[in-house]
Amino acid sequence: MEAKVKEILNKVRPYIKMHGGDVVFVEIKDNDVFLQVFGACKDCPLSDLTYNKMIGGLLKEEIPEIKKVVII
Repeated sequence: MEAKVKEILNKVRPYIKMHGGDVVFVEIKDNDVFLQVFGACKDCPLSDLTYNKMIGGLLKEEIPEIKKVVII
């Protein structure tokens, strides 16, 4: 599962970097995926939409075993 999460993140990271941010995989614990955000994304008011709805939704769609995506 970790490899698939990283593969998906590698596809979306270039778009996030274009906006001055970044996201990296931290760990999977009990089918919860933990990601860390950096740069402009950390304080962006739209980060909840970007990370929880878009990226989280994409990860859950591609990997149904994921229960939730946690941004740290």
